[in-house]
Amino acid sequence: MLEIVRSGGWLMLPIIACSVIAAAIILERLWTLQRRRVLPPDLTRQVWEWVSHNELDREHIRKLQESSPLGEILAAGLAHRSRDREIMKEKVEDTGRHVVHELERYLNTLGTIAAVSPLLGLLGTVIGMVKVFAAITAHGVGDPAVLAGGISEALITTAAGLSVAIPSLIAYRYLRGRVDGLVVQMEKEAITLVEALSRKQYLDTLGRRREAARA
Repeated sequence: MLEIVRSGGWLMLPIIACSVIAAAIILERLWTLQRRRVLPPDLTRQVWEWVSHNELDREHIRKLQESSPLGEILAAGLAHRSRDREIMKEKVEDTGRHVVHELERYLNTLGTIAAVSPLLGLLGTVIGMVKVFAAITAHGVGDPAVLAGGISEALITTAAGLSVAIPSLIAYRYLRGRVDGLVVQMEKEAITLVEALSRKQYLDTLGRRREAARA
Protein backbone atom coordinates (compact mmCIF):
# COMPACT_ATOMS: atom_id res chain seq x y z
CA MET A 1 0.00 0.00 0.00
CA LEU A 2 2.79 2.41 0.90
CA GLU A 3 4.45 1.66 -2.42
CA ILE A 4 1.24 2.53 -4.26
CA VAL A 5 0.99 5.82 -2.38
CA ARG A 6 4.56 6.66 -3.29
CA SER A 7 3.92 5.79 -6.92
CA GLY A 8 1.03 8.24 -7.02
CA GLY A 9 3.27 11.20 -6.26
CA TRP A 10 2.74 14.15 -3.97
CA LEU A 11 -0.91 14.57 -4.96
CA MET A 12 -1.70 11.42 -3.01
CA LEU A 13 -1.20 13.42 0.20
CA PRO A 14 -4.17 15.79 -0.27
CA ILE A 15 -6.28 12.88 -1.57
CA ILE A 16 -5.49 10.86 1.56
CA ALA A 17 -6.21 13.91 3.73
CA CYS A 18 -9.59 14.27 2.01
CA SER A 19 -10.37 10.61 2.65
CA VAL A 20 -9.58 10.93 6.36
CA ILE A 21 -11.68 14.10 6.75
CA ALA A 22 -14.57 12.58 4.79
CA ALA A 23 -14.54 9.41 6.92
CA ALA A 24 -14.53 11.47 10.13
CA ILE A 25 -17.44 13.63 8.95
CA ILE A 26 -19.49 10.63 7.82
CA LEU A 27 -19.05 8.77 11.12
CA GLU A 28 -19.75 11.88 13.21
CA ARG A 29 -22.90 12.79 11.25
CA LEU A 30 -24.22 9.23 11.27
CA TRP A 31 -23.92 9.27 15.05
CA THR A 32 -25.36 12.76 15.51
CA LEU A 33 -28.24 12.38 13.06
CA GLN A 34 -29.69 9.24 14.60
CA ARG A 35 -33.45 9.62 14.75
CA ARG A 36 -33.64 8.78 18.45
CA ARG A 37 -31.12 11.53 19.21
CA VAL A 38 -32.84 14.20 17.10
CA LEU A 39 -36.46 13.16 17.64
CA PRO A 40 -36.74 11.30 20.97
CA PRO A 41 -39.88 9.15 20.73
CA ASP A 42 -41.36 10.04 24.13
CA LEU A 43 -40.44 13.71 24.17
CA THR A 44 -43.73 15.14 22.89
CA ARG A 45 -45.75 12.96 25.27
CA GLN A 46 -43.62 14.14 28.20
CA VAL A 47 -44.11 17.78 27.21
CA TRP A 48 -47.88 17.42 27.08
CA GLU A 49 -47.90 15.75 30.49
CA TRP A 50 -46.08 18.77 31.91
CA VAL A 51 -48.48 21.16 30.19
CA SER A 52 -51.66 19.29 31.17
CA HIS A 53 -50.59 19.00 34.82
CA ASN A 54 -49.34 22.61 34.97
CA GLU A 55 -45.88 21.34 35.91
CA LEU A 56 -44.02 23.28 33.23
CA ASP A 57 -41.44 25.63 34.75
CA ARG A 58 -38.08 27.12 33.79
CA GLU A 59 -36.19 24.04 34.92
CA HIS A 60 -38.29 21.77 32.72
CA ILE A 61 -37.86 24.10 29.76
CA ARG A 62 -34.10 24.23 30.31
CA LYS A 63 -33.84 20.43 30.42
CA LEU A 64 -36.05 20.18 27.34
CA GLN A 65 -33.86 22.66 25.47
CA GLU A 66 -30.72 20.69 26.26
CA SER A 67 -32.19 17.27 25.54
CA SER A 68 -32.27 17.22 21.72
CA PRO A 69 -32.74 19.38 18.60
CA LEU A 70 -36.50 18.78 18.74
CA GLY A 71 -36.48 19.66 22.42
CA GLU A 72 -34.72 22.94 21.65
CA ILE A 73 -37.45 23.89 19.17
CA LEU A 74 -40.29 22.88 21.47
CA ALA A 75 -38.68 24.74 24.36
CA ALA A 76 -38.66 27.94 22.27
CA GLY A 77 -42.41 27.65 21.82
CA LEU A 78 -43.11 26.75 25.44
CA ALA A 79 -40.98 29.62 26.72
CA HIS A 80 -43.31 32.03 24.89
CA ARG A 81 -46.56 30.11 25.36
CA SER A 82 -48.22 33.09 27.04
CA ARG A 83 -47.57 35.35 24.03
CA ASP A 84 -49.59 35.73 20.85
CA ARG A 85 -49.58 32.91 18.32
CA GLU A 86 -47.55 34.88 15.76
CA ILE A 87 -44.85 35.74 18.27
CA MET A 88 -44.66 32.15 19.48
CA LYS A 89 -44.47 30.90 15.89
CA GLU A 90 -41.73 33.40 15.06
CA LYS A 91 -39.63 32.27 18.02
CA VAL A 92 -40.05 28.63 17.01
CA GLU A 93 -39.02 29.41 13.42
CA ASP A 94 -35.94 31.36 14.54
CA THR A 95 -34.83 28.51 16.77
CA GLY A 96 -35.60 26.02 14.00
CA ARG A 97 -33.23 27.79 11.62
CA HIS A 98 -30.40 27.51 14.14
CA VAL A 99 -31.19 23.85 14.76
CA VAL A 100 -31.22 23.06 11.04
CA HIS A 101 -27.87 24.81 10.67
CA GLU A 102 -26.44 22.56 13.38
CA LEU A 103 -27.87 19.44 11.74
CA GLU A 104 -26.21 20.42 8.45
CA ARG A 105 -22.82 21.01 10.06
CA TYR A 106 -19.89 19.65 8.01
CA LEU A 107 -22.13 18.55 5.13
CA ASN A 108 -20.87 21.35 2.90
CA THR A 109 -17.32 20.22 3.65
CA LEU A 110 -18.24 16.66 2.71
CA GLY A 111 -19.83 17.86 -0.52
CA THR A 112 -16.70 19.88 -1.31
CA ILE A 113 -14.52 16.80 -0.80
CA ALA A 114 -16.79 14.80 -3.12
CA ALA A 115 -16.33 17.48 -5.79
CA VAL A 116 -12.62 18.17 -5.30
CA SER A 117 -11.28 14.61 -4.98
CA PRO A 118 -11.82 13.61 -8.65
CA LEU A 119 -10.30 16.92 -9.70
CA LEU A 120 -7.20 16.12 -7.65
CA GLY A 121 -7.12 12.73 -9.37
CA LEU A 122 -7.46 14.43 -12.74
CA LEU A 123 -4.64 16.81 -11.88
CA GLY A 124 -2.49 13.81 -10.99
CA THR A 125 -3.38 12.28 -14.35
CA VAL A 126 -2.29 15.44 -16.18
CA ILE A 127 0.97 15.62 -14.24
CA GLY A 128 1.64 11.93 -14.94
CA MET A 129 1.02 12.37 -18.66
CA VAL A 130 3.30 15.41 -18.74
CA LYS A 131 6.03 13.23 -17.26
CA VAL A 132 5.32 10.57 -19.87
CA PHE A 133 5.68 13.03 -22.74
CA ALA A 134 8.79 14.52 -21.18
CA ALA A 135 10.30 11.01 -20.98
CA ILE A 136 9.35 10.34 -24.61
CA THR A 137 11.00 13.58 -25.65
CA ALA A 138 14.18 12.74 -23.76
CA HIS A 139 14.49 8.99 -24.36
CA GLY A 140 12.04 8.06 -27.11
CA VAL A 141 9.51 5.26 -26.87
CA GLY A 142 11.93 2.37 -27.02
CA ASP A 143 12.22 1.82 -23.24
CA PRO A 144 8.89 1.11 -21.49
CA ALA A 145 10.49 1.43 -18.07
CA VAL A 146 11.08 5.11 -18.69
CA LEU A 147 7.37 5.65 -19.33
CA ALA A 148 6.10 3.45 -16.52
CA GLY A 149 6.57 6.02 -13.74
CA GLY A 150 4.42 8.70 -15.35
CA ILE A 151 1.73 6.26 -16.45
CA SER A 152 1.45 4.65 -13.01
CA GLU A 153 1.25 8.06 -11.35
CA ALA A 154 -1.54 9.09 -13.73
CA LEU A 155 -3.59 5.94 -13.12
CA ILE A 156 -3.05 5.73 -9.35
CA THR A 157 -4.06 9.32 -8.63
CA THR A 158 -7.15 8.98 -10.81
CA ALA A 159 -8.22 5.79 -9.05
CA ALA A 160 -7.51 7.28 -5.62
CA GLY A 161 -9.45 10.44 -6.35
CA LEU A 162 -12.49 8.49 -7.55
CA SER A 163 -12.24 6.10 -4.60
CA VAL A 164 -12.62 9.07 -2.25
CA ALA A 165 -15.18 11.00 -4.32
CA ILE A 166 -17.71 8.20 -4.93
CA PRO A 167 -18.38 7.19 -1.29
CA SER A 168 -18.21 10.85 -0.22
CA LEU A 169 -20.87 11.81 -2.74
CA ILE A 170 -23.09 8.87 -1.74
CA ALA A 171 -22.74 9.77 1.94
CA TYR A 172 -23.40 13.46 1.24
CA ARG A 173 -26.62 12.69 -0.61
CA TYR A 174 -27.75 10.23 2.05
CA LEU A 175 -27.02 12.55 4.96
CA ARG A 176 -28.63 15.49 3.20
CA GLY A 177 -31.77 13.41 2.68
CA ARG A 178 -31.74 12.34 6.32
CA VAL A 179 -31.51 15.96 7.47
CA ASP A 180 -34.39 16.96 5.20
CA GLY A 181 -36.54 14.15 6.60
CA LEU A 182 -35.75 15.09 10.19
CA VAL A 183 -36.47 18.76 9.50
CA VAL A 184 -39.89 17.94 8.03
CA GLN A 185 -40.77 15.87 11.10
CA MET A 186 -39.58 18.60 13.48
CA GLU A 187 -41.67 21.15 11.58
CA LYS A 188 -44.76 18.96 12.05
CA GLU A 189 -44.10 18.61 15.77
CA ALA A 190 -43.49 22.35 16.17
CA ILE A 191 -46.63 23.34 14.23
CA THR A 192 -48.71 20.91 16.28
CA LEU A 193 -47.31 22.41 19.48
CA VAL A 194 -47.97 26.00 18.42
CA GLU A 195 -51.53 25.24 17.35
CA ALA A 196 -52.29 23.28 20.53
CA LEU A 197 -50.85 25.96 22.80
CA SER A 198 -52.78 28.66 20.95
CA ARG A 199 -55.99 26.67 21.30
CA LYS A 200 -55.32 26.05 25.00
CA GLN A 201 -54.58 29.74 25.54
CA TYR A 202 -57.84 30.67 23.80
CA LEU A 203 -59.86 28.19 25.86
CA ASP A 204 -58.27 29.36 29.10
CA THR A 205 -59.04 32.97 28.24
CA LEU A 206 -62.60 32.07 27.33
CA GLY A 207 -63.02 30.18 30.59
CA ARG A 208 -61.75 33.13 32.63
CA ARG A 209 -64.17 35.46 30.86
CA ARG A 210 -67.11 33.15 31.60
CA GLU A 211 -66.13 32.95 35.25
CA ALA A 212 -65.82 36.72 35.40
CA ALA A 213 -69.25 37.10 33.75
CA ARG A 214 -70.83 34.73 36.28
CA ALA A 215 -69.27 36.63 39.15
